[in-house]
Amino acid sequence: QVQLVESGGGLVQTGASLRLSCAASGGMFSRHALGWFRRAPGKELEFVATISRSGADTDYADSVKGRFTISRDNTKKTVYLQMNSLNPDDTAVYSCAARHTILTVPNSRDNRDYPYWGQGTQVTVSS
Repeated sequence: QVQLVESGGGLVQTGASLRLSCAASGGMFSRHALGWFRRAPGKELEFVATISRSGADTDYADSVKGRFTISRDNTKKTVYLQMNSLNPDDTAVYSCAARHTILTVPNSRDNRDYPYWGQGTQVTVSS
């Protein structure tokens, strides 16, 4: 089992940047694909980004492409989400998620494919 703990959220102004971190414990971190999802008030859980086991393959939601960057450090068992040019539409609770995969499995945008979740960290962007 993998345990995930997010950090790095906060209150920022439009145009600012934040970097979220998600530290893992337990399990074989390097054998897990990782994803970031978010839930805005009154809205469904939304896919943000995902990264493969090695970090070579990434995928982004159209709403964050070009502004957000997902990365991972397998030696530190940590996945990051660098968020630039934030705007009020990015306000949400951001959660990281993990799923054990084999190398040939493509990244997934479906939150139902991820059995392991962190508790989330709040990101609030003021206008």
